[in-house]
Amino acid sequence: MSETTSAAQEGPLLTPWDAHNQRLQALVHPTDWLNPDPADRYNLVVVGGGTAGLVTAIAAAGLGAKVAMVERHLLGGDCLNTGCVPSKALIRAGRAAADVRRAAQFGVTAGEPVVDFGAVMERMRRLRADIAVHDSAERFRDAGVDVFIGEGRFTDRRTVEVDGRSLRFKSAVIATGARAFVPQIPGLAEAGYLTNEGIFGLTEQPRRLAVIGAGPIGCELAQTFARFGTEVTLVELAERILPKEDPDASRIVASALRADGVDVRDGHALTEVKPGEAGHTLVLVGADTQEVVVDTILVAIGRAPNVEGMGLERAGVEFGRKGVVVDDFMRTTNTRIYAAGDVASRYQFTHAADFMARLVIRNALFAGRGRHSALLVPWATYTDPEVAHVGLTLADAEERGVAIRTFTETFDHVDRAILEGETEGFARIHVAADSDRILGATIVAAHAGEMINEITVAMKAGMGLGELASVIHPYPTQAEALRKLGDQYNRTRLTPTVAGLMKRWLAWTR
Repeated sequence: MSETTSAAQEGPLLTPWDAHNQRLQALVHPTDWLNPDPADRYNLVVVGGGTAGLVTAIAAAGLGAKVAMVERHLLGGDCLNTGCVPSKALIRAGRAAADVRRAAQFGVTAGEPVVDFGAVMERMRRLRADIAVHDSAERFRDAGVDVFIGEGRFTDRRTVEVDGRSLRFKSAVIATGARAFVPQIPGLAEAGYLTNEGIFGLTEQPRRLAVIGAGPIGCELAQTFARFGTEVTLVELAERILPKEDPDASRIVASALRADGVDVRDGHALTEVKPGEAGHTLVLVGADTQEVVVDTILVAIGRAPNVEGMGLERAGVEFGRKGVVVDDFMRTTNTRIYAAGDVASRYQFTHAADFMARLVIRNALFAGRGRHSALLVPWATYTDPEVAHVGLTLADAEERGVAIRTFTETFDHVDRAILEGETEGFARIHVAADSDRILGATIVAAHAGEMINEITVAMKAGMGLGELASVIHPYPTQAEALRKLGDQYNRTRLTPTVAGLMKRWLAWTR
């Protein structure tokens, strides 16, 4: 088989160009990669090598399909390179600094921590490169996937072109993900800014950082950099941070961020940036007009789907501002082409992309009927405390006219949380008004992202809230709060009538 050199971009795609990033690029975008000769026809051509694309490609190849995968930038996508993996490495370092600061409350003498920002970032790059082997071009080639590095474009309804080669397919998957959305604000471009695609390339710690947008990414990084010692201002247009979460969760996280030194400016819009050598002045307009001077600006206000320049029109694929249009089976308007992940879903999470990819494999290769609407997708924001959620929120229930009952257990009533000094938080479960069927839950706790899994399993298995009371939890654990919620529900079943009957029975059998 003859091979041709790929059209891969030459030179480094990552900064700084140290040994760790060199190792990362060699794994996920090797500049000497040789694209293979295409097969006559593929069962599946996957455009995009982020989570959705990787899962689709390797699983389909493992089932015996002839698969090609095309990636123009870095395999692993946002999650590995500019999202989940690097951010959690920094969050862990920030938590270490916070633990030192609060050590005295446990009777441990410690001074103000000294954060070596260069060492923190070096650790992140090293660990990211360690993890990258799972997403490497070589691994997927060895698993039977034809890996093409270069720009993939649809040339018609059945063909993708990359590096001058035509890939004919029976089915295709668009898995090109999304990128940071940057608004048109006067002076912003002139001042310069970072997004999640640049923040992890820093080698010097910002002295004054503005984070624009208080969604999950903004809140996580605002708290983390504040814990490193940076002066952080967090700007949010909505009246509260984490506006999509339970209002009580937003309130607790806002309090925690302020305790870590974050200057939270909610209810304000960034309307102008005045660049300056001594700092950039941000004009914030809300109930009043405020100004704040910073050195570095991080934009984290949302995501824009990657749909441009792919020839989707030629493929008969409809798309818009929110991404590729798909039906409940993840099919596009060209029924031979599917889409999965951030480019086609409001659930812009790695784990959601993973399970959308599994749907696509079933539907595209085996005429399955797996539905996107049937996915039960939990999520977590990794602030301290964390916020985790699954199913309906109170606002969702009100909007849909769903009658619910809500049960809440605060962690100041949970022994392990008291002993850990982590009493700010709660576990909240919504059930149907006429039964104990769990419809949704929110947890605010140090390890909420781990705890939400129990509720997700219960919902998936059809286990009612009352049944959780019969699940023995080790004592003392913070997850015991979930069992206590089951007890709360069961106590509501003890109506005056039932209590009276039980009292008479016990008196008769005494």
